[in-house]
Amino acid sequence: MFGKLVHFQKTWAYESAQTSKMMRGLTDASLMQAVTAEDRTLGRIAWHLATTIPEMMGRTGLAIAGPHHDAPLPHSAKLIADGYDQLSKSLADEIARTWNDETLQVQDDMYGEQWKRGYTLFALVAHQTHHRGQMTVLMRQAGLKVPGVYGPAREEWAGMGVPPPTI
Repeated sequence: MFGKLVHFQKTWAYESAQTSKMMRGLTDASLMQAVTAEDRTLGRIAWHLATTIPEMMGRTGLAIAGPHHDAPLPHSAKLIADGYDQLSKSLADEIARTWNDETLQVQDDMYGEQWKRGYTLFALVAHQTHHRGQMTVLMRQAGLKVPGVYGPAREEWAGMGVPPPTI
């Protein structure tokens, strides 16, 4: 849970930049990649990450500019990435403009429970991290380069002049 707004702002700046980097690595052809026919596609997961921002944060009263939470899945990787970037920036701007440290203690109805806003922000970041992990698997299956997020990805070790860790 975030107790200080500046801690969320620093975390969101890094985390949303990493998500954007992953989104920018998608191709139109990769959007239909799925583990099975019953699972979300790579494009659906990416769009879910974008549209969760206005869906979840709208429950706190924030008006996030960009695609609506029930907007249809675009058929373009660029449109998904652009939508994510717009929503992510709007969230950061709205929070900076309207919230303060005390706001993080306010409780909102979240899916039938009462969550403090500091927890809601944590849940948003954790949700995003969870789905980014799913995206890396699908990106590899689609033959895409996976960017490192918390350290180098397998493909990035060579550029550092270091062999990748053994498996």
